[in-house]
Amino acid sequence: MKAFVFPGQGAQFVGMGKDLYETSPVAKEMFEKANEILGFRITDLMFAGTDEDLRQTKVTQPAIFLHSVILAKTMGVDFKPDMVAGHSLGEFSALVAAEALSFEDGLKLVYKRALAMQKACELNPSTMAAVLNLPDAKVEEVCASISDEVVVPANYNCPGQIVISGSNAGIDKACELLLAAGAKRTLKLKVGGAFHSPLMEPAKVELSEAIDATIITAPVCPVYQNVSTKGETDPATIKANLIAQLTAPVKWTQSVEHMVADGAVEFVELGPGNVLQGLIKKISTEAVTSGKQ
Repeated sequence: MKAFVFPGQGAQFVGMGKDLYETSPVAKEMFEKANEILGFRITDLMFAGTDEDLRQTKVTQPAIFLHSVILAKTMGVDFKPDMVAGHSLGEFSALVAAEALSFEDGLKLVYKRALAMQKACELNPSTMAAVLNLPDAKVEEVCASISDEVVVPANYNCPGQIVISGSNAGIDKACELLLAAGAKRTLKLKVGGAFHSPLMEPAKVELSEAIDATIITAPVCPVYQNVSTKGETDPATIKANLIAQLTAPVKWTQSVEHMVADGAVEFVELGPGNVLQGLIKKISTEAVTSGKQ
């Protein structure tokens, strides 16, 4: 069985999508439609902007979404997924690719999500850090031991790689304790704030209304969601998981394990970069991976 997977924030690069725009009339039309919906020419920033331009959450998230979804659409009949999944933001790309969400509605939600998350970051200065070579249970234990600051596991990326999220002081304290507990390394990430933590609650409140008001239909194949880690097809469940995702951890390891258990042998990453291919190989050594960007 073939699974298509879609990357999240951090995979962006200057020039992303430019070849699609120049070689595919379908892609060009979709990019121009996106410029119209967003009210600014995101294509100019994607194709010829600066790294700094692309690092703005309000640009990064729609840019990655557009690149991923348009790649899927330009594949035509070759896009035949048995299942799909996306890492964080990538879940919106997966839902559009699987026809549960329209392209226009998906883009509007992603842009609202980006603006809401940016606002939440400004309310509470916060950050994230990667933790390497420590069991999940030990990371969870250390985070739980810090009661005076917000710090939680945010991304279960693959065995031996968890990202934690929280207040600046909480992350500093956790990194110190995690190194003492045997972590090989901790690395602060260049992100705007504490994504997938309780500090995103203001964004969750803001976005839940927009998600509730959006039409989501049954996808053409199961969508393995970050929150439940299972293949979902019920629109009400998909909506509830999308809303919960902002403050809940991204359980990527568990999602891939479930996809493999359900028959996935080939994983194709659609979107900028190849991060997910590397993570999938660490989760399942038997998996065959490839990508398009």
